[in-house]
Amino acid sequence: MAQNVQPTIRFLDEKYADYVRVCQQMMSAVYETQKLVEEYLLFHYGKDEEILPWAAGPKEALGFPVRTVRHFSAEPETVARALDVGCAVGRSTLELSKNAEEVIGIDFSQAFIEAAERVRLGDKPRYHRLEEASVTSQLELSLPGEIFPERVRFETGDAMNLREDLGTFDRVHAANLVCRLPEPRKFLARLPQLVKPGGELVLATPCTWLEEFTAREHWPEDRTLEWLEKELAGHFDLIRTADEPFLIRETARKFQWTVSMVTVWKRA
Repeated sequence: MAQNVQPTIRFLDEKYADYVRVCQQMMSAVYETQKLVEEYLLFHYGKDEEILPWAAGPKEALGFPVRTVRHFSAEPETVARALDVGCAVGRSTLELSKNAEEVIGIDFSQAFIEAAERVRLGDKPRYHRLEEASVTSQLELSLPGEIFPERVRFETGDAMNLREDLGTFDRVHAANLVCRLPEPRKFLARLPQLVKPGGELVLATPCTWLEEFTAREHWPEDRTLEWLEKELAGHFDLIRTADEPFLIRETARKFQWTVSMVTVWKRA
């Protein structure tokens, strides 16, 4: 029997590795497009009226990349190091620089990181906002106030396989990332090595689990909150939870309105 089992196991491992590669290729195909880069530049840096011109719209959903960072404790006023995993085009990373002497922002998308670095350097990149059909308008981005871009470094990386020499951090932030990873437990398992004892972790997730990103066997068995508590048990204490809505504009008349679950943890 043993002679027949081993090839089967190896075959299944190879099939699963192929699945992970396909998921990562799909993520890359989605998040490397100019269309999505421009949507995220607007999402992260657009003025309120540029994103939502309608008086009756959900204005409380604006400014999501800033609001998630505010879930870190007010004290200490300044920390040594902060990490933003799944940073996209970098607004939360830059916000972390207000209270951290060194900040690293990491994203799987090369296009996102290149855009984030242009913003950090103060290039004021111009980008297009889709209105409808083929009609676009051009916007100019500028750095938000009271940030310290010289404290920030952006790099590409895989949240499930972060480089070993990252070191430890006082604050780790990961927004709308966990439910887009092929193997989210790999990321969660790395967190105890990244957050210093007594440090803080802020996770935000809309809990929108989809098989095109994550195989069903890697979904939470129950609700995402209970799953996170189980996966982080023994390493992190849950301090509080909150709900943060966010709004992504697709066209002048079409928006994605979603509510992300924010959990704040302290490293044991």
